[in-house]
Amino acid sequence: MRVDIEDLGVAYAGRAVVSGVGLLAADGEIAGLVGPNGSGKSTVLRTVYRHLRPVAGRVLLDGTDLRELSPARTARHVAALPQERGGDFELTVREVVAMGRTPYKRAFAGDDAADRDTVARALAEVGMAEQSGRRFSALSGGERQRVLLARAFAQDPDVLVLDEPTNHLDVRHQVDLLALLRAARRTTLVSLHDLNAAASVCDRLHVLHAGSVVASGPPREVLTPELLADVFGVRAAVVEHPLTGDPLIAFDQRGPVGGDFDHGEPARGDFDQPEPVPPERGANP
Repeated sequence: MRVDIEDLGVAYAGRAVVSGVGLLAADGEIAGLVGPNGSGKSTVLRTVYRHLRPVAGRVLLDGTDLRELSPARTARHVAALPQERGGDFELTVREVVAMGRTPYKRAFAGDDAADRDTVARALAEVGMAEQSGRRFSALSGGERQRVLLARAFAQDPDVLVLDEPTNHLDVRHQVDLLALLRAARRTTLVSLHDLNAAASVCDRLHVLHAGSVVASGPPREVLTPELLADVFGVRAAVVEHPLTGDPLIAFDQRGPVGGDFDHGEPARGDFDQPEPVPPERGANP
């Protein structure tokens, strides 16, 4: 399933945060959103899984405007792993993952054999099958991340929307997760802070800065020393990874461009925003 975002605008408290954003993820493609904190990555992704309603533009799934679909139908197509994790679930790991089957059920319907098989497969994919009986609230941050990813897989979506999915994961599990995304070949929109990870896993990158897309294309074409200096305020060389051949960014750790941490506009974390506009009723969790 192809995702097109056209001329998207989002405002918080009457102030434009994202403006004129256009990007795409082709069918089966992993499209990465990268950019400094506060550049609008999370805001754009929240419109795709209907947590935010844009004030301008539209999101298309295979040419159909998202606004024409009910929240339940959207949830059958789009599964999200947002940054906002919510509170602790007093549920077992298996019960949390089984929540991904909700869009396919009538109210109060129990799990059938197909549901149980899907949940078991999703747990195995993220390496949490042996933990299925544990309480979610007792897990480490990295384990919770893997369980919530399994919940998204159990939803059996056409499109995955992942906001910083490698947060809280150690190096081994970061590598495993990115390999899993490559193998799944679902249409995926993913935001990543780690530019080398983005260069490795993404077929296409969209670079956001100050609420707008400033570059799009294959990682090898997008991640240039000039862009890294202009957008991220860092000095870096881009070379070929000796093992994979992917672009590898070698940062100058001695200081940012110009030796001043105030390069460009002050960065704001994506959560340092005014109160957002209300989510759509029945929005995908």
